[in-house]
Amino acid sequence: MAVTVEELYRNYGILADAKDNLSPHKDAYQVILDGVKGGPKEKRLAAQFIPKFFSSFPELADAAINAQLDLCEDEDVSIRRQAIKELPRFAAGENLPRVADILTQLLQTDDSAEFNQVNTALISIFKIDAKGTLGGLFSQILHGEDIVRERAIKFIAGKLKTMPEDVMTKEVEDHVYAETKKVLEDVTGEEFVLLMRILSGLKNLQTVSGRQQLVELVVEQAFLEQALNPADNDAVDRLLQCTRQALPLFSKNVHSTRFVTYFCDHVLPNLSTLTSPVPEQDIQLEVLKLLAEMSPFCGDMEKLESNLKMLFEKLLEYMPLPPEEGENGENAANEEPKLQFSYVECLLFSFHQLGKKMPDFLIDKIDADKLKDFKIRLQYFARGLQVYIRQLRVALQGKTGEALKTDENKIKVVALKITNNINVLIKDLFHNPPSYKSTVTLSWKPVQKEAAAVGQKRPSGEDDGPGAAMKKLQSTLPRRDARQIYNPPSGKYSGTIGNFPNEQRGGFRGGRGRGFGGRGNRSRGRIY
Repeated sequence: MAVTVEELYRNYGILADAKDNLSPHKDAYQVILDGVKGGPKEKRLAAQFIPKFFSSFPELADAAINAQLDLCEDEDVSIRRQAIKELPRFAAGENLPRVADILTQLLQTDDSAEFNQVNTALISIFKIDAKGTLGGLFSQILHGEDIVRERAIKFIAGKLKTMPEDVMTKEVEDHVYAETKKVLEDVTGEEFVLLMRILSGLKNLQTVSGRQQLVELVVEQAFLEQALNPADNDAVDRLLQCTRQALPLFSKNVHSTRFVTYFCDHVLPNLSTLTSPVPEQDIQLEVLKLLAEMSPFCGDMEKLESNLKMLFEKLLEYMPLPPEEGENGENAANEEPKLQFSYVECLLFSFHQLGKKMPDFLIDKIDADKLKDFKIRLQYFARGLQVYIRQLRVALQGKTGEALKTDENKIKVVALKITNNINVLIKDLFHNPPSYKSTVTLSWKPVQKEAAAVGQKRPSGEDDGPGAAMKKLQSTLPRRDARQIYNPPSGKYSGTIGNFPNEQRGGFRGGRGRGFGGRGNRSRGRIY
């Protein structure tokens, strides 16, 4: 016969009155456990009463936990929420990892209120025993269903950084690092990004040696010891994703040398054959931007000369010779060469950075005829630059505030940054001998200090001129996945000025499966 509400209250009273002498009343606690077999009212009471006396009956611990778990899977969502809310009260001693494992599995719920309840419960037991809770989370990440794995990783990525220092001790951080390394053996692209975010947030890894450890983890994922197959979209995706994760870690003490050398050896020679799985993404420009961002952080390079030669050859591809003139002095060809400013900015910047390490490269390593050809190309490109820079300054002159926020003007501001950067770098290379002293900020990177006003002097103290707008554009420039093309006015040097999408910093495309290791689907029932 099912237990009634009255029986539950009567036995609750027996246990409450017994105070510290509960052990003789095992039968009363058993009646409360049997309440999970009753109706909705009985179940709600059982969900509250079972944890209240749980610690007093260790011999019934398994039965009590299993009874509460039955309520966590009830068809009535209100009963499930009540049972989940009380689960942390079972999290004592050796039971805590089990409770953490259970709560992690319950993350798969589709009910938002229930999901929030599970999150709250996990946070509460995390503060009781961080390592024990992480044990349950990582157990499910390594062995659980895909939906549970995904949500457990996201939980750690989102909540770890909010935990106080007395919870996130060195021992706990070491445990996170060790367990995350296990997970990284078989991950998707999206998981890789989240796991690197987790590790990058650990205080233990904020040192130079810590960042170097993280770079080594990324190197393992990037397969830099293997040649790149440009026709393998997954391999290209993997390399770019790993490079994006490594970029924030590089510094004057943590070098990008292996990545830069790999790009020069395996990526640049195949640049034109790379294809992107992301619609509208300019994969060639994306590669060149990543290379440019890494190049300032190179250490000593065994293959410096060959890397510079590869960059030099790529520059020649993107810097056309002047068109031949006809008898009347006009262009003999039907079309002007297109000047691909975005590509050239990246290549020139990378060449300029590596050139600092071998300043005599253009003089001693390039034959005279090739150097002469290169300077002709530079000169032609520089002439085209001057035309565009004047046109852009005229177009932006006097524009302030809202006027600079239009899509067209935002693109023009970026275009002006690109052309100015190229102009500075070309001037350096025209020095005799070539100079590598100038400093520029890549056009898509945040402005380090206030930019000069565009087309006019910025009055002192004002904050609404084009110079100030250049700083504000960091938040107002188009989204990273937008593809924008600026078409300058037609004329002798007309042509597409280039593509100005910001980096595609997203994860791997959906539906591809386990791209970082082929992790298969697992189908499991409850494994409490």
